[in-house]
Amino acid sequence: MAAPGAVRWGVAGCGWVARDFVLPALAAAGNCSVAALLDPDPAALRAASSGFPEAAAHAEPGPFLETPGLDAVYVATPNHRHAAVVEAAARAGKHVMCEKPMAATLADAEEMVDACRSAGVTYGTAFDQRFHAAHQRLRALISSGALGVVCSARVHYACWLPPGWAEDNWRADPQRAGGGAFMDLAPHGLDLVQYLLGEELRMVRCLAQRRVFDYPVEDGAALVGLTEGGVLVSQHVSYNTPEHYPRRTLEVSGTEALALASDTLGQTAGGRLDVIRAADGHRERVDIPPEEDRPPFLAQVEAFSAALRGDPEAFPFPAERDLHTMGLLATAMKDAHDFLERSVT
Repeated sequence: MAAPGAVRWGVAGCGWVARDFVLPALAAAGNCSVAALLDPDPAALRAASSGFPEAAAHAEPGPFLETPGLDAVYVATPNHRHAAVVEAAARAGKHVMCEKPMAATLADAEEMVDACRSAGVTYGTAFDQRFHAAHQRLRALISSGALGVVCSARVHYACWLPPGWAEDNWRADPQRAGGGAFMDLAPHGLDLVQYLLGEELRMVRCLAQRRVFDYPVEDGAALVGLTEGGVLVSQHVSYNTPEHYPRRTLEVSGTEALALASDTLGQTAGGRLDVIRAADGHRERVDIPPEEDRPPFLAQVEAFSAALRGDPEAFPFPAERDLHTMGLLATAMKDAHDFLERSVT
């Protein structure tokens, strides 16, 4: 149950991410409560409302933003609607956490940040992988020097997403999503490697494919990048990897040890983190106590809410950082689209 003074949240967009992860996280957090829900789809709104009868349910943003005592808005709409909802929330004086990618275009993302800055409200992007316990432990290992000089980082984040995956599969619609597998999955990897290494990516290049599915976006992509300190980064994402294959791995290689995280990428807690020593190849599992291994969505909304209540160090991720990542995404997407167009012609 939320404590007195908890941040009162509204959730805009009641699709599966909101229903399965955002709303349960807000309900479980000790410093949050759910005050309002917004979705133009009556069925989606009804499904989300069933577990939150005290939350005001709205089909239009105006009444939603006028909910008494509303402090913050979690934006979980399709990508092309992020900008309009974020800007309206900012004008109404509400703090904002927005799902990744920030928007369907870099220009929209820049306008969102400008709107929040002008209104004096806090903006955050929902890069929940920063809050996975295994990733936080890996960041500590890297910063302590346990891996030696870090030379490379590799991310494999893939799934199986056929055209009929959902009744309205907007993630395969270039106008609403802004892209396909890369636009959907790569933002997590781009943000995560910068978080883990403590330095920015400065250069990225990307190739994409339409190999299995015939929708008008990429169903797979591979990126290579270089950080400001010289770490090589590679990332493979796809919608064409069957679910039973190994498909969610993160590897950071250094001169003293290699760290390998398996099944940590995603919306849930758990997975495994191992360290392999360079000297003798010994492999050791990194123990993460159960009390630390919480769902990343839960840890994220608690941290953002704590920042809103006066502890800025709880969520030390400024909007400018996320704009940098969005710029990397836009550059890589241009590479991917140019390559696909050349391949077709």
